[in-house]
Amino acid sequence: MKHDHSSLQSSTLVAQASSSVKKLHHAVTQAVSQPTAELVQQAQNRLIHAENAVMAAQQQTTFGGVEFAEEILSEEKERLASLNVSQK
Repeated sequence: MKHDHSSLQSSTLVAQASSSVKKLHHAVTQAVSQPTAELVQQAQNRLIHAENAVMAAQQQTTFGGVEFAEEILSEEKERLASLNVSQK
């Protein structure tokens, strides 16, 4: 079966976005359970990576699939934001 290069690239970008969002979820969960400055910073760094990965997938994807990553990204941003507020 022959695959179109752009569809393979799109599915790879979606997979990368999903992976990045999963790593963000893990980092935010750690920061919530142990809100040290180091873990919060790690979660913030993961957030930046996840945002970039999701944005790249959105720009290059011609089919659905990135919506789930977008939803999780949004939820994790809220969790991290609430953690930052509670630390001040």
